Amino acid sequence: MSDEEHELVRQRRLKLERLRELGRDPFAITRFERTHLAREVVEGYCELEGRQVTVAGRLRSLRTHGKAAFGDLADISGTIQIFCKLDRLGAESFALLEEVDIGDFLGVAGEVMTTRSGEITVAAERLEVLSKSLRPLPDKWHGLKDTEIRYRRRYVDLIINPEVRRTFIVRSQVIREIRRFLDGRGFLEVETPMMQAIPGGGAAKPFITHHNALDLDLYLRVAPELYLKRLIVGGFEKIYEVNRSFRNEGVSTRHNPEFTMLEVYQAYADYNDMMKLTEELIAHVCGEVLGDLSLTYQGRQVDLSPPWRRIGLLDAIAERTGADPQRLMEADSARALCGELGLPAGADLRLTTLVNNIFEARVEPHLIQPTFVVDYPTAISPLAKRKPGNPDLVERFEPFVAGRELGNAFTELNDPIDQHRRFEEQARARAAGDEEAHPMDEDYVRALEYGMPPTGGLGIGIDRLVMLLTDSPSIRDVILFPQMRPQA
Repeated sequence: MSDEEHELVRQRRLKLERLRELGRDPFAITRFERTHLAREVVEGYCELEGRQVTVAGRLRSLRTHGKAAFGDLADISGTIQIFCKLDRLGAESFALLEEVDIGDFLGVAGEVMTTRSGEITVAAERLEVLSKSLRPLPDKWHGLKDTEIRYRRRYVDLIINPEVRRTFIVRSQVIREIRRFLDGRGFLEVETPMMQAIPGGGAAKPFITHHNALDLDLYLRVAPELYLKRLIVGGFEKIYEVNRSFRNEGVSTRHNPEFTMLEVYQAYADYNDMMKLTEELIAHVCGEVLGDLSLTYQGRQVDLSPPWRRIGLLDAIAERTGADPQRLMEADSARALCGELGLPAGADLRLTTLVNNIFEARVEPHLIQPTFVVDYPTAISPLAKRKPGNPDLVERFEPFVAGRELGNAFTELNDPIDQHRRFEEQARARAAGDEEAHPMDEDYVRALEYGMPPTGGLGIGIDRLVMLLTDSPSIRDVILFPQMRPQA
């Protein structure tokens, strides 16, 4: 804190003490009943003119002119002007304005009127200081511009930048519309464990914790997938979960260690059904939240109207690199191709990483209009069903919009013998040092042995979807409290 800020805090604390001496301790107030939000007063002016209302909010400005003062109160709905006049408010209450600072919470009761300039205003007849802001807010003209500080002090960011608050309102609306869409189609929302003995369902390094009573190491889930498919085995046919998942990976504009996923499973469906569900779901959400299926993301126009384009993964890479698709089927040939393309090609990189590096560098940036990239190599998709007639590929897709991946989906592997064999292959890779290889899960194989119907599964990154719909360049813009390095 600078010397100037320290002095401002000191002055605000002195004002707090004076309020307490006057018997008006703001922190002693437990509740305040208001009759209207700011927007309700403004929009309902024709009916409210001349009537008494009670409003409350944070003081955003105060302009004193002798025996009168104007201020702006902000609540969740917007801002309303208040007018304080000595002869209307009374000397005792009017004197409180001397102890008020920008950022304080005020409650005001009075008559709805308009000023000479036509601004809708509440003429105060009662004023209460409901809470004292002991730290000054950033200057309203310059705002809070430092990105690092905005993420660390999100509470200030929300006060100063209305568009940030709007982003998180949209986020809430997106999740609500996802639920409404799926509920309307007969899906059941379920909950599965966040702490798991085996971190399955995704290729990622997990966070580890310890349960003292059981003396057992547990993992924060990297995905809920295997538990949800156990529920399909158990007889549920259409289920979904809006879940928090955790991956012990780097932080970037696209990755946060804690993130929100939607996972959906439908019995008797395949990845074609899930593609149709995906494009219809996202079109529904966009239409309901934004009112249009066309949007602009980082300067690029996107149309989310179904149907979306479909292209095979190997074909997409071949289209952009000219490489023989067969070179992507084995690690050594994929490594050689990475070397030719000037991409990382270390001996420690597994096939998934090599193919992903090629795709991210040469293909993904060009997938601006909604596209399903389909049919991935079996070796990099241990939970997906093989493609009929081509056992080297699986029925898997990833949706891309504006050069960003939004999710992952399969026709789910329900053959317990094949699943066990693939887990064994992953276990060998894990033993060789691959920390992201899928661990063996004997109980999941046992569940499949009881029988799972043909099933389609889908995972969508809700954070990334909100980024798209709010034109946000970083995942940290759509997570209220993103993970940050500790300040030095």
